[in-house]
Amino acid sequence: METIPNKNLPKIAACEPTMVKVEAGKIYAWCTCGLSQKQPFCDGAHKQIEHVINEDGEAVMPYKSLKVEFAEEKEIWFCNCKHTKNPPYCDGSHKSIDKKQ
Repeated sequence: METIPNKNLPKIAACEPTMVKVEAGKIYAWCTCGLSQKQPFCDGAHKQIEHVINEDGEAVMPYKSLKVEFAEEKEIWFCNCKHTKNPPYCDGSHKSIDKKQ
């Protein structure tokens, strides 16, 4: 396990969203840390992080997946930059973030 400065997370997985045709009643686990190899979904990669350090230098709990369920089948644009203000949906935040992360 490793300790990662909070400023380095969430990792930008991609600077564009992923469209997924979701199934009604199925639970999806959206990756919040950006470390998953199965973007936009969680593969448990966040479990490799022991904790992160916040702006005050304090150790805080690591990221975890965001579980979402949809009532109907539809197309969803999932955020991959992990900086959306409306998770798990893309809100265009990728257009204004530092892509060097």
